[in-house]
Amino acid sequence: MRKAEPAAGLPAICLIVARGRNGVIGTQGDLPWRLSSDLKHFKAVTSGKPIIMGRKTWDSLPRRPLPGRLNIVVTRQTGFAAEGGQVAGDLGTALVMAAAQAQADSVDEVFVIGGAQIYAAALGNAHRLYITEVEADPAGDAVFPTLEAGQWSEISREVHEAGPGDEYNFVCRVLERV
Repeated sequence: MRKAEPAAGLPAICLIVARGRNGVIGTQGDLPWRLSSDLKHFKAVTSGKPIIMGRKTWDSLPRRPLPGRLNIVVTRQTGFAAEGGQVAGDLGTALVMAAAQAQADSVDEVFVIGGAQIYAAALGNAHRLYITEVEADPAGDAVFPTLEAGQWSEISREVHEAGPGDEYNFVCRVLERV
């Protein structure tokens, strides 16, 4: 099978997520674990590239906006202002904004960083997934969508033992759509 490529000149749409073995990605507006090493990985992968998130994810950030990248917040809330970021009324508009910024910055990826509803809406358009598989089964109220078998091919895998500031072992995987 041939992998799906973005249209010529357009950046790849990427989702980046940490999920438990049970698919849980969040609980009550927060992460269900502490993984300092994965946060560093997230920063390294997304820095300099536009990021798209839902309003609840924006609200959950300890520091807003995330520095070194355009932050785009998707919300239907009229009059919402994301100080230091930009607001889009829907995912399609956010993707257009992110692609324009990526082209202006000469980067080849834009990232969707959550939450669950935004991931579900963006998954069908995604070219690449950066998934941190956390070796835990936490309780939570936000779950990453199920990936369809045969639609994704793993292109890299990096195993991490829990280090300082990490509650669990984890595996960083990159998948591309086939």
